[in-house]
Amino acid sequence: MTHEEGNAVAAVIETAVRDAAAEAADFLGQMEGETGRPTRGRMAVVERELLRTGTYWQTFEEIEFGSRVAWRNNARCIGRNHWRSLELLDRRELDDPRSIFDACVDHIQMSTRGGRIKPLISVFAPLRPGEPYWRIWNPQLIRYAGWRQHDGSIVGDPLHVRLTEAICRMGWTDGTGGPFDVLPLVIQRSDQAPHFFELPHGVVLEVPLTHPEYGWFEELGLRWHALPAIADMRLEIGGVSYPCAPFSGWYMGTEVGARNLSDQRRYNLLPEIARRIGLDTSRDSSLWKDRALVELNVAVLHSYRRHGVAIIDHHAASRQFAFHERREAELGRPVPGDQIWLVPPMSASTMPIFHHHPFPELDVRPNFYYQRKPWREFRG
Repeated sequence: MTHEEGNAVAAVIETAVRDAAAEAADFLGQMEGETGRPTRGRMAVVERELLRTGTYWQTFEEIEFGSRVAWRNNARCIGRNHWRSLELLDRRELDDPRSIFDACVDHIQMSTRGGRIKPLISVFAPLRPGEPYWRIWNPQLIRYAGWRQHDGSIVGDPLHVRLTEAICRMGWTDGTGGPFDVLPLVIQRSDQAPHFFELPHGVVLEVPLTHPEYGWFEELGLRWHALPAIADMRLEIGGVSYPCAPFSGWYMGTEVGARNLSDQRRYNLLPEIARRIGLDTSRDSSLWKDRALVELNVAVLHSYRRHGVAIIDHHAASRQFAFHERREAELGRPVPGDQIWLVPPMSASTMPIFHHHPFPELDVRPNFYYQRKPWREFRG
């Protein structure tokens, strides 16, 4: 390396450290302001560690507060009214795929609690300059496989066909080829080959779907998992990045009934449900899609509640979000929002959010961010 190149690298490092220090100072100031915990002495420790290593090791309290605020700041989530209830599992010491998988299994069980779901986040090792890092490939800890058939059709979830094929190239052979095969978890260190692990029997709580009025609905053999647990987003707190930080809560009914099971590019169940009800599907103006969509969502809410699994309907979720926004306004905090994501995918005009003034387009931290999907480049 030439003298000029060395100076250029040193300047980049200095800028990165300075930026991280500024983020850390902002975050610690915010934490002190909101919690009342003194943090001024902490900043001196952070600066020394940044100069020595390029990053710093956050305390449990810092990650706990930061994770909660990241949920509060995420523009796409309608359930932010509950941000204070998020609990943290600090898993930063784990450094092998099996132990990370075991921690994910613990996360599923501790968050599901037999249907009495509690919001939970597991935070694994942070990014450190020049060192490898951990990723979970799966978009959620629990997802269903998608099986491409010889005629081009798909059994299961079309959203996960390529991920399913990548896991099969890694050696997975235990799938049944059915519509609700739970995918193994794929865990990878950035400088190593990926590893897949099947979730143990009995860990995933699933809800069989029935309808309160249509007895034939049970014949469809539908089900969905109880726990939504996002697994592939990056958590950013005070200048520290956590690329492996799965977090979970409970479903809003329309996520299952009006998206996962209804979208044409997902399970696409509306035509079959309309046929069973006896609706005229020859023309859209008969509103067969709308009527079938309502009945599917009725079945989802009915089934989850029948089996004692926490879920919220889209009307209640919208009211809770409106309350959250009012409370945040009283505290002088803007509420970032992505209206396309926040307005539920059915009965939109009946929601208070539908008539909302434009949400502020803010990228505020702490927050969660999307990352590249490793399985897209995997050839096996």
